[in-house]
Amino acid sequence: MSQFAQEGLADWAGPILSGAVTTLQIAFAAYAIGLLLGLVGAAARLSPWAVLRALATSYSTAVRAVPELLLIILLYYGGSQALTALMNALGVAGQIEISGFVTAVGVLAFVQGAYMTEVFRGAILAIPKGQLEAADAYGFSPLARFRHITLPGMLPNALPGMSNLWLILIKDTALISVIGFSELFFTVQQAAASTRDYFLFYSVAGLLYLLMTLTSSLAFGRLERYVRRGEPVISAQEA
Repeated sequence: MSQFAQEGLADWAGPILSGAVTTLQIAFAAYAIGLLLGLVGAAARLSPWAVLRALATSYSTAVRAVPELLLIILLYYGGSQALTALMNALGVAGQIEISGFVTAVGVLAFVQGAYMTEVFRGAILAIPKGQLEAADAYGFSPLARFRHITLPGMLPNALPGMSNLWLILIKDTALISVIGFSELFFTVQQAAASTRDYFLFYSVAGLLYLLMTLTSSLAFGRLERYVRRGEPVISAQEA
């Protein structure tokens, strides 16, 4: 590595690390909201009411069919224009702008919720019906049944899908760079353009994304082993 490259990396190390922290903040916020949307969506998909099933199905199908990049641009530019027009119509003058952070969290959470809906729906359907029927027979409230039967029963089946969605989410945060928000990828783009050391800075970005995903995979692996404790281990010959 040349001295010029070392100086450039030293100058940009702080902003790049700050961008990585921002990336994780976006990912954690979007994932948490996506989990809640997924639980609500899965409950609606499995609801006995046809209207709720139709709404949840439309949500998960439509959102998964539209590129995240399009939704980001639509919310950031179109959303700001729509809110400004609405406020002006209500007699409030001024320009309203949706921040890049709100756009990132909002869009990514909305997309995560659609995918989480299908992950949770499949995991809930995998729970033996006898367990749910027993909970109803014992008079469990809906909250108690979810806490003691549904949640422990669905987690082992849902965690692999949840892990995959988290890893995809970390990488999808790079899409927010299209609106100029200073997360990891946008900061690296700025650093590479200013120093013209593209290979160095994009390699650093790749290593940081790899570090985040590998650490996350290890954490989800430990969590999956924990929720599967006590389950019988099936050998390859038995399978």
